[in-house]
Amino acid sequence: MTGSREKEKTYSGFEQGPIRPPSEARSLLIRITRNCPWNRCAFCPVYKGEKFSLRPKDHVIQDIDAVSRHVSALRRMGNSQGQISQEDLNAYAAARDVSDRPAFYAAMNWFACGMESVFLLDANSLIIKPADLVDILRHLKTCFPWVSRITSYARSHTVARISDDDLSAIARSGLNRIHIGLESGADEVLAFVKKGADKKTQITAGQKVKKAGMELSEYVMPGLGGKKWSRIHALETADALNQIDPDFIRIRTLAIPGSVRLYDDIAAGCFEKLTDVETAEELLLFLENLDGIASQIKSDHILNLFEEVDGKLPEGKDRMTGVIREFLSMPPRQRMLYQVGRRVGLFSRLKDVHDPALLKRAEAVCREYGITPENVDDMITELMKRFI
Repeated sequence: MTGSREKEKTYSGFEQGPIRPPSEARSLLIRITRNCPWNRCAFCPVYKGEKFSLRPKDHVIQDIDAVSRHVSALRRMGNSQGQISQEDLNAYAAARDVSDRPAFYAAMNWFACGMESVFLLDANSLIIKPADLVDILRHLKTCFPWVSRITSYARSHTVARISDDDLSAIARSGLNRIHIGLESGADEVLAFVKKGADKKTQITAGQKVKKAGMELSEYVMPGLGGKKWSRIHALETADALNQIDPDFIRIRTLAIPGSVRLYDDIAAGCFEKLTDVETAEELLLFLENLDGIASQIKSDHILNLFEEVDGKLPEGKDRMTGVIREFLSMPPRQRMLYQVGRRVGLFSRLKDVHDPALLKRAEAVCREYGITPENVDDMITELMKRFI
């Protein structure tokens, strides 16, 4: 035990975690904690078997300093247009100690992406002491004063317990966007999937983030209630979001890999997964019941059947619901071709099903794998496992 604590005190170099939101693809990733402190959600395959820990604050500071040194070096290497030759990059990398290269590669990627944003890893950075988070944020802003956005994941249970004064101090220090996995507003669903927060806590946390002046992204998971709770999942989730009014509502359709508890629940008959058509009906009901908010709906993940269900409320609501209604009105074979075309990356819009060249390729996939309107959902389930 003592050896473990001593090891933790020793800085072992720059760290990065396994996951970040798609919207943070161009961000510098700074690891504050390791893994997830809850790690019990029945639908989540990430962090399983991994122990949660807080990184010492001085280790995080050293990570930031290492990236800052490399960014300064990259700026010196650049010509008047900011371009750097591959030869210079290779020479600089070769001169680094092996332990320093992860920080350099992170700095190089961030430099190439414009150095506009930072994302704090892993699953719940706000669980650390507020004063420590403030110190880390201030150090980030000192080293990279030009950064326009600093973002983190957070659990509702954690945020709801942070005082308004501490949240405001965190916001003033530079954290200006938080991603929260709402998933559902239905207490029955939240309890079944062991989310670790009820509807009231989810609403409280979201409202506190908004009150502190930070941008809020709330994640919603169509299909999470299964057949049993589909309707209440849609209605209660919409009701929770109507009370929060987040800046972004991000759609993440349920997919169930073999490593999660829901997979076993299906085998045991405790959970019935929705078909794509049923999920579309649930999503339509959810969107129809969003009211009085000005959120931006984002469908920015390949798991989602409708990439174009993306727009601003309330003005974009009719267009977004119209997309789903059009899909539901299609003949079964045409719906099948759209489902397959979307899942294999051929289609990004519903109208793509009318493109002769794309349609021909979707038909070829169906023939190759023996996909029919009767078995399409089983085949889609297998395809979706690739994208979790």
